[in-house]
This record gives sequence, structure tokens and C-alpha cells, in this order.
Amino acid sequence: MVVKKIDPVRMTEKELLALEAKYCSWGDTVHYAKELRFFQQAEGSFLYDRNDVEYMDLQMWYSAATFGYKNKRLNEALKKQIDTLPQLACQYLHEEKVLLSMKIAQDVEKKFKEKGRVHFNVGGASAIEDAMKLVRNKTKKNLAFAFTGSYHGRTLGATAITSSFRYREKFGHFADRANFIPYPYCFRCPLGKKKESCNLACLRQFEKLFESEYYSLVNTKTGNCEFGAFYVEPVQATGGYIIPPMNYFKELKKILDRYKVLFVDDEIQMGFFRTGKLWAIEHFGITPDVMVLGKALTNGLNPISAIWAKEELISPEVFPPGSTHATFSSNPLGTAAGLEVMKMIEEEDFERTVPEKGAYFVARLKALQKKYPQVGEAEGLGLALRVEICQKDGFTPNRELTDAIMNIGLSGTLTAGGKTRGLILDVGGYYKNVFTLAPSLYITEKEIDLSIDLFEEALKKGIAMTQ
Repeated sequence: MVVKKIDPVRMTEKELLALEAKYCSWGDTVHYAKELRFFQQAEGSFLYDRNDVEYMDLQMWYSAATFGYKNKRLNEALKKQIDTLPQLACQYLHEEKVLLSMKIAQDVEKKFKEKGRVHFNVGGASAIEDAMKLVRNKTKKNLAFAFTGSYHGRTLGATAITSSFRYREKFGHFADRANFIPYPYCFRCPLGKKKESCNLACLRQFEKLFESEYYSLVNTKTGNCEFGAFYVEPVQATGGYIIPPMNYFKELKKILDRYKVLFVDDEIQMGFFRTGKLWAIEHFGITPDVMVLGKALTNGLNPISAIWAKEELISPEVFPPGSTHATFSSNPLGTAAGLEVMKMIEEEDFERTVPEKGAYFVARLKALQKKYPQVGEAEGLGLALRVEICQKDGFTPNRELTDAIMNIGLSGTLTAGGKTRGLILDVGGYYKNVFTLAPSLYITEKEIDLSIDLFEEALKKGIAMTQ
């Protein structure tokens, strides 16, 4: 059999799609969109397709490229590391690993008055796995709490504490599946309450489960809880960028501390100033036992993740060498990029600029909400923004319109701003009717205005298509 050699430079998109259909797994997320799109360049807040059409990106690689595409400072740090120490087995030390660990641990100690250490891995789900090992090592318990709407990754362990059954359905029985507790999703309160008067009713319902052994959580005679940890996203990410009441986690932590249940803070998508604070949990006035970091730690330039944990959980005496390991865990390229991210954060004023930009973005979104009843809710914390798309009643989820808007943006046929453009949107939420917006932290006011214009154009076209 003679195999025809292919010159990828001269291939059309049609030819590439034919090859993709034949040779690429469809098990990842590429095929969620109606039409597939190839991109060939990126810079700042924009992607560019093979026809040089410019796409405003409002999801920035699921908040991994938080500091913008082709960030010159971060790219240069990575290039320098490639030319000095690009590879090193993790059993040996290099300077960047130590300094990056120090900067994270010192920041946490300063803010939370808690000593701890940092441990690296590759990818957020792997870091979640390491956090689970820390918890089991400490508590000797393998059961955990997590929230409805949670997403912690798709390794088997992380999938067990991710609430969507769809991610588990094909892979057999999950004996360690988390006990999923309703998240304080006030726009769609599971108890039908109003935020202004509910007095955290969902939390009181959870607390009530500890009153009797027959609710299955605790032995009331000994006070011993069967569950070792609660895995928490401070702002729920894939679930729809849901922002809980500001006092919710403080009250939850009191309950968990009473029964010695550890609080594991998943910062994978919300960390590194996505919400206007370096760590999203800072907004809520509590100290986690473990923090899980990823994505923007390297601006997406190298797959590296980390956990910070209290000294009592991660000291060499309780978590000795070999407790967990991955070949590429603290690779020099990743730690160099991460160290430069931390240096950049120290030198810039994201704690001021991100809330300011977020407030302006939300104000523009709320103006759209007044014009279009299909925009049921528009909220944000920093530059973690949500737009919930509904029927004309402003509440019933409208997935059809959401998909239409997303595909219109991806088609690259919008005209706002005086030229043909596209719009990159990510869809999340319990009913897949929420646009979870995670723009670059460097997005300008002019680019926010362009984003709103593009979104409104796609929204109007989507409404016309689905009526």
C-alpha cells in the first residue's frame, strides 16, 4: 500500500477535517460546536483563523491564558529556560521550583497566617488527585463531600467528586463517589427561596444532616464523621461561574471544623486574580486546609499544577518522599513560567484593575439585560463573569438560544467594530445555558465595548433564528 505524503502547509481546511475525522479521537471537547474551526495565531485577547479573521476570545483557554496570548514577558521567561535548563528529572532540584514554592507559600502565610508547603504536578485533575491523597493520609477516610454543579477534573478520582453523572457513566461503578450537597445557586435556588430572606437555608439543611446518625454522616455518640473532606470551588466554574453569598463558606467552615472535615479549595480556574484576588477564597474570609492550583499558574504555556497544604498535612514527617509522583511534575519549563507569573503579579496592581474592569463589564452586560428579557442574569466577581440565557420569561433555561449564539460567534461572520470578526464563548451551567466569560486580565475598556457589541449582534441573530 502506498501512503500519499501530505504537505500540511498546502492543505485546505476541508482536507484537514477529513483527516481529523479519520485519525483524531472525538473523546475530547472539540466536537461540541456545530462547525469545527481551525486557528493559526493568537495575541492578547484575540485568536485568528486560517483566513486571518479576528476572534475576540472571552474564555481564554478556560481561564488558563489569563494574562493574554503571547504575553511577551512570560514567553521570554519560557524561551530563556528552554536555552538553559529545559529538562530535569524531578528527583533533582532546580532554583525555579524552590523560588516558586516559596512565593506561593509566603503569600498564603501572609494572608491566612498559616504555614504550609507546595507540591507540584501536571494538570488540575492530577493536583486534585494529590489533594485526595493528602486527605486520605491524614484522615484515613476515602469518602468526601462536593457540590452539585462541581467540576474537579476527569481522572477517575477527580471524576468521583465531579457532580455530572455523564462523566462517570461510561466507566463503571464509582464506589468513592462524593456525597453531593446543593451549591448556593441563588438565581435557581434548589429550595425555591429568595436570596434576601433565605438565611442560608441550603446550608442549614446540610447542617441538619449531622443531628442524627440515621442521616448517615456522623456517629452522634462519638462525633466522628464518615467523610474526610469537602472539595469546594469558591466560585463554581463549569457549573456556570456561580458566586455564592459572601458569608456562606464562613458558616460552612464552622460546621466542617466541628466534625474535623477538611476544606479543600479548588482554585484551578478561579485562582491568579480571575476574581480580583490572587486566591478566590480570599473573598470569603476563611483559611482552607488545602488549595489546588493550575491553569493560569503558567498562563497555559506549560502544563503544571500545584497544591498548597497546611504544614500538618504535608510536612516530610507525614508526607515523605515518594508519597506521590509524576514524571513531569515540577519540570523546569513550568516552574520558570510560574515563577515569572508570580513576579509579574507582585509588580502589577491586579487587585485594583481587575475589579474595575469587571465592574465596567458587568455594567455593560446589565444594560443588555434590560434590553433583552432572554438575558436572565448577568453577574460577575472580578473578571469571572456569567450571562444566563433564558426564555422570554427571564428564567426558564434556553439552551437552544445559547448554542445558537455560541455557534454564530464561532462562525466568524459578525460585523461589529467595522470588520468581519468572530467571538469565542464558553458555555457552562447546569442547563448549558450560561456563558462563562473569562477575558484576559489585560482586556481594555475599548475591547470590553467591542465584546459587548459582538455579543449583542450574536444575541440578536440568535433570537431571530430560534423564534
